[in-house]
Amino acid sequence: MVPPGDIGALPIWVGVYLALILVSAVSGYVFYQRVFRLVMQGKGVARFDRPLVRFGGALVIVLGQSRVLQRVRYGDWAGLGHAIIFWGFLSFSLSYAIFIFGGSIWRDFPEKLLTSTGVRVYSSFLEITAALLLVMLGWALVRRWVVKPHRLSFDLTRNLDSVIVVGLIAGLMVSTILTHAFYVALGGEGPESEVLIGGVLGGWFTDLGVGTGLANTLQAVFWWTHLAIILGFAVYIPFSKHMHMVASPLNAFFRSLEPRGALPAIDLENTEKFGAGRVQDFTWKQLLDGYACAVCGRCTDVCPANLTGKILSPMHIVENLKDHMVAIGHQGARDPEHVEPVSILGNAISEQAIWDCVSCGACMEECPVVVEHVPTIMDMRRFLVLEESKIPESGMNALLSLEQRGHPWRGTQYSRTDWAEGLGVPTLAEKPDAEILFWVGCTGALEQRSQGVARSMVKVLKSAGVDFAILGEEETCTGDPARRMGNEYLYQTLAQQNIETLNRYNVKKIVTICPHCFNTMRNEYPQFGGNYEVLHYSQFVDELIKEGRVKPIKMVNITMAYHDSCFLGRHNGIYDQPRDIARAIPGLTLVEMGDRCRERGFCCGAGGGHMWLEESQGERINHVRTGHFLETQADTVGVSCPFCLQMLTEGIEAKGVAGEKQSRDVLEILADSLED
Repeated sequence: MVPPGDIGALPIWVGVYLALILVSAVSGYVFYQRVFRLVMQGKGVARFDRPLVRFGGALVIVLGQSRVLQRVRYGDWAGLGHAIIFWGFLSFSLSYAIFIFGGSIWRDFPEKLLTSTGVRVYSSFLEITAALLLVMLGWALVRRWVVKPHRLSFDLTRNLDSVIVVGLIAGLMVSTILTHAFYVALGGEGPESEVLIGGVLGGWFTDLGVGTGLANTLQAVFWWTHLAIILGFAVYIPFSKHMHMVASPLNAFFRSLEPRGALPAIDLENTEKFGAGRVQDFTWKQLLDGYACAVCGRCTDVCPANLTGKILSPMHIVENLKDHMVAIGHQGARDPEHVEPVSILGNAISEQAIWDCVSCGACMEECPVVVEHVPTIMDMRRFLVLEESKIPESGMNALLSLEQRGHPWRGTQYSRTDWAEGLGVPTLAEKPDAEILFWVGCTGALEQRSQGVARSMVKVLKSAGVDFAILGEEETCTGDPARRMGNEYLYQTLAQQNIETLNRYNVKKIVTICPHCFNTMRNEYPQFGGNYEVLHYSQFVDELIKEGRVKPIKMVNITMAYHDSCFLGRHNGIYDQPRDIARAIPGLTLVEMGDRCRERGFCCGAGGGHMWLEESQGERINHVRTGHFLETQADTVGVSCPFCLQMLTEGIEAKGVAGEKQSRDVLEILADSLED
């Protein structure tokens, strides 16, 4: 884009840089007041460690658009369109430095930097890119406002702000092409007169009788229009959803490097407030999430609570928190006793929405800008429970049972060892040098249906000749239900009790049958000094099969649709091992739940303490998931989690197909295929 002539006696570069300085000052002030100052109200959080890892990952996420493109493999092509627009934006950003800010000072600068051929190629590339982006923008408008896929049906995604931004980007593309065209029409010389699209249009304008004087004027008009839109963006962005253009790269860099399934711990002795009920109670990263949010609807589109008619929308959680922060403004110096003029909970964010979350992580898996919805929701739960003493009654009953009896199964008549009667299972007290601690878990030990999974585990371990023992009556709940229901104090009490027991026996290696126990002990106990090698049975048993120590030989003639546990799959990346076990079973045919499997698996409805929390409204999540299973025509739904086992068993019964369909743990099926 060759700059037009000077502005009267004022050199063009002076006008360009005066505008740049003025806009930068205004934009900087707005960014500081509306973004930086507000975000930095948040509590400190360590996100500056391992800078090279952070930078490398951010490059893949931002420049590579890896998370934007992850939906393409499921047939959603919007991610590809966004990536094309983004890469086009980068191409144009570079051109501004070369052609506008460099060329306005020294007209020969582009050619000296790129050579004549380079300028011609780059200018033509920008034109082709502009034309392609105009097509993509048109498609984006039609898709959002006419086709309206589900994830673009929410109120936040229907904001006219998106139309304004698309219009401004389109203005940049059109002004690029027309600036070139009128430069050709006025008889301009040099490599930019040899552009492709502008050359054709310039010749056409000349044929229409556009004279040199008019072409010169129009070239200047579109050149300055282009610059005005660029500079206007700098001021407009902090007020629009497209603030994510600035915040999302920062969000990618400052993403959590901790295991997905681990919630941050609270320093109970030194914290100002338990959980988050005010802006200043959130971390600055949680506040930054609201600005990074692209309002694309992907998180809410996959949220099992929202899809079954609950209030919760992960997108609205982070956006409403940001809007609340902007609305009340900076709240002054940090003060634990400060009360905000309007409460977040009950106003900007519904308390019921906080309790609707099943902590499945689907929102975080889908988010293209690395927003961390679940920890934010859980911090608000912590506030409700520990500061406000608010929790649904069914959840309170489970917490009371945890506190009084060390497990959440209120009303059970079983002891921790009844399930093992007659199996000859040693305890660590009897066999303190056992190689493996089999962590049975509350559900495996105390819930009747799940006891069969624990017994199957013993059969498999004995078949392989594994040296193992259990804790028996010394085992207590890992604390996962307490932590996910917001009672961090009770969680830490239980965790420390277990860690003391494990350390007393010098335990090194633990195998669990419950993904929730597995996740807590593997990812969260290290926060309190509990460092062990923790494996889910699917990992351990898969290795035993591959080593030839476990040999399934009996035919099991079933067709099994495998259901991914959220805490095994999304939170810990274990997808292949349970499937490999299933494939090793003679006669078993393995099928998938359509595209609702692996990373995009659909929660059974028990996570986030919802094994004990009643669903607020709408359809039950486990009934929807059971429907996914029934669509496969398989006769068995296979699981690797006692919670999933119960939820899908109930779902099958509720659907009235208990006589022809069944829910079984993969471990149970494997045990059936072993010699007696």
